[in-house]
Amino acid sequence: MALFRRKADPDAPRLGIYIHIPFCVRKCDYCDFYSVPGRDGRMDEYLHALEVHIAESAPQAELYTVNTIYFGGGTPTFFGAERLARLLQIVRKQFNVSKDCEITVECNPDSADQDTLLTLKKAGVNRLSMGVQSAQDKELEEIGRVHSFAQATQAFQRARDAGFDNISLDLIYGLPDQTMESWKESVEALLKLNPEHLSCYGLKLEQGTPLYERREQEQMADDDTQADMYLWMVERLKNAGYGQYEISNFARPGRASRHNLKYWTMQEYLGFGPGAHSDFGGRRFAYARDLSAYIRGEEHLSESACPAPREREEERVMLALRTAQGLDLSTLGEDTREAEAVLEECARHGLAQGGNGRWRLTPQGFLVSNAVIVRVLEALSL
Repeated sequence: MALFRRKADPDAPRLGIYIHIPFCVRKCDYCDFYSVPGRDGRMDEYLHALEVHIAESAPQAELYTVNTIYFGGGTPTFFGAERLARLLQIVRKQFNVSKDCEITVECNPDSADQDTLLTLKKAGVNRLSMGVQSAQDKELEEIGRVHSFAQATQAFQRARDAGFDNISLDLIYGLPDQTMESWKESVEALLKLNPEHLSCYGLKLEQGTPLYERREQEQMADDDTQADMYLWMVERLKNAGYGQYEISNFARPGRASRHNLKYWTMQEYLGFGPGAHSDFGGRRFAYARDLSAYIRGEEHLSESACPAPREREEERVMLALRTAQGLDLSTLGEDTREAEAVLEECARHGLAQGGNGRWRLTPQGFLVSNAVIVRVLEALSL
C-alpha cells in the first residue's frame, strides 16, 4: 500500500530524484555509463525492483519536496513510455512532488516515436534530453550511434508536435575524423532546430570502451583543435542567444537544467538503480553497476561515505568555478588573499574575471579549469 503523503510544503528543503534506466539497443563505442544491451526481457523485473526501492526509501525524505526528477541511461525511452509513466506515478505517491517539478527523460532519436512522446507528455514529463551527438552521419557511424541525423530531426519535430517546449540536444566535439568545418556544420544544424538547451561535450576516451581500444587507428582531434572547436562554439551559441551556465551547458533564458544544477550547487538528490549516485543527509553513496543484484533487492553499494566539512568545502570551490555564477570568496570564511592573487593572475592571462569578491572563469579559463582549481585550492589551504 502506498504511503500517505502530505501536500508539498513551500518552505520544505528541496530534493532531486535520479532514476537510472540501464537498457539500450546498443552501447555506443565511447560510452562508459552503465548500460546493458540485450537484456530487454528483464525490464518488468527491473520496474518492480525500482518500485520496491522507491517505496522503501521515501520515508527518509518525508520532510522534503521533490522539485526535479531525471530519468537517465542507457536509453530511458527504450525502456518504454508506459513503464516510465508507472515510475512517475510511484514517485508521486511516495514523495511530496512540487507542482512545477522539472521532469526530464533522456531519449535517443530511434526510440522517440510519436506514441512514446505523447504518453510521456500525458504522464507529466516536461523536458526531454535528446542524444544527437553529430549532424554528420559518417561521424555517427564512427561512434556506434544507431540513428541518422535525419532521424534526429524527425524525432525533434515529433517532440514539438507532442507538445514539448523544453528540449535539450547533446553534441560531442573531438569525434573521429571530425574537422572544424564539420563541427561548425553540426552546431549550425542544431541551431536551426531552435532547442531550448544544448549540452556540448568534448570527447573523452574512457578505458574499456571500443573507441579507446582503437584510438591508435582513429584520426582524432588534438588538444589545440578541440580547444578551437570549444571556443568557436561558445561564441557562436552566445550570439545565438544561449547563455553558458556551466562548462558544457548552454540555455535560453530560464531554461537551464534545474536538476543538473543540483549537482553543481551541491544540493541533495537521491538516485535509484544500478550505478546511480546519491547525496543525501550528509552521506554520499552509489549502487553497484549490477542489474541482477539490484533486481534481487541486494543493497550492494559501490561506495558510501560521509565527506568531512573540509572535503565538502573543497568540492564547493571546484564546482563553483565550473559554473558561470563563479565563486564568491567572501563565503569561505578564510583568509582568501592568496586565492584572490591566483585569480588575479589568471585574469591577466584572460582566464578569469572578477569583481566584488566573486570570480568566474572565462571560456579560455574553462579549458584549463582543472589546473586553475588546483592552484586556488592550494592557496586557500582548506
